[in-house]
Amino acid sequence: MQVTMLKSKLHRATVTHSELEYEGSCAIDGKLLEMAGINEYEQIQIYDVTNGERFTTYAIRAEDGSGIISVNGAAAHKVDVGDKVIICTYVSLNQQELASFKPVLVYFDDENNVTHCRNTIPVQVA
Repeated sequence: MQVTMLKSKLHRATVTHSELEYEGSCAIDGKLLEMAGINEYEQIQIYDVTNGERFTTYAIRAEDGSGIISVNGAAAHKVDVGDKVIICTYVSLNQQELASFKPVLVYFDDENNVTHCRNTIPVQVA
């Protein structure tokens, strides 16, 4: 049996560009891709916290250290510069792999500086 699990998450990154005419779907600072373990051309899910849009696209590399989160092409209609987004990747694992698997969770401030990383999400309390 295969189970689909959260592989990586860029949590509350700020959209820096929205380029309707640019080729490629979501350019992400190359250092952030590496930190989160996201591959160039890997499928990503984008959840716009600001407006509620949710869509699938793929990652391309932006300049290392730039802080760029650029939603491009048709997806540019779904976000505005300044929106807060959550960018996720997923992986299918078998039961053996699942036993030792931990996601990579990367958290940001308003300027797309990494504030911290972890591999668990705190338990939600009442």
